[in-house]
Amino acid sequence: MMKTCNLTKVVLALVVLGLTFTGCTENDTTDPVPQEQDVSEVMQAAEMDEVSASLEDFIIETYENQEASEARGMSVSTAKMPDCVTLTLVAQQNFRELTVDFGIDGCMIRGHRYRGEIVINWERDPQAQQVTLGYVLNDFYFDAKQVIGSNSILRELSNINGNPQFTHTVDITVIWPNGVEASREGQIIREWIEGFGSGEFTDNVFEVTGYWNATFRNGNSHAYEVILPLRREVTCYHFVGGSVDVERTYFGGLLDFGDGACDNLATFTFNDGNTIDIILR
Repeated sequence: MMKTCNLTKVVLALVVLGLTFTGCTENDTTDPVPQEQDVSEVMQAAEMDEVSASLEDFIIETYENQEASEARGMSVSTAKMPDCVTLTLVAQQNFRELTVDFGIDGCMIRGHRYRGEIVINWERDPQAQQVTLGYVLNDFYFDAKQVIGSNSILRELSNINGNPQFTHTVDITVIWPNGVEASREGQIIREWIEGFGSGEFTDNVFEVTGYWNATFRNGNSHAYEVILPLRREVTCYHFVGGSVDVERTYFGGLLDFGDGACDNLATFTFNDGNTIDIILR
């Protein structure tokens, strides 16, 4: 079972682990802060995971609801949207552009405050086995973080397992309120393993695989690859299981999201075998 700790305990553990990791002798003057900074960046990268996964949830649900609405002869679908959201649909032959405006004050979407706009577009063909959803973020904020990007999601009606699958080509930049800035690019594959066709998005479960890089303003770069598929339950704020390999030139380890509990706890195991607990925000 993972042991809960606060951020202060994490930092203290990192100082100790930093000394162990760098192999300092009593004559060395190596400062453990870089090690501490690296793990802080791992935590920030995990927050970018949450931003990306939540955007995927929202865009996929919005697309599915809009297609279902038009199939019933209706126009813009406001299903499960809070009253503070304004939807604008541009409908042309076989083309749709849907602007979702969360306003200046923002709207709460499954526990997170969205501000600004998400513009989603796609070529409409309800019978197509594949559809590409493009989206643009306009002056968009996820909670207090600004998110910048213009990306695409390939929707496949059925993969080799017979499940819907979404391949997200992602290139986003996240800016935290304290000025920390990081970019993320790569490819994330999401398989819809539970809840498809139920009409309720809250019972949906996805398995996420893929690879991506995170680059920070200070020049640090991390490479990430999913080792065990990440389990995404849309009613939980964070992944509830799975693990990701994290590698840098002089730093690496395994970020593990646990064994299925819906919580904000994870662990990070350094390549030398040392493990610390991480609280995701």
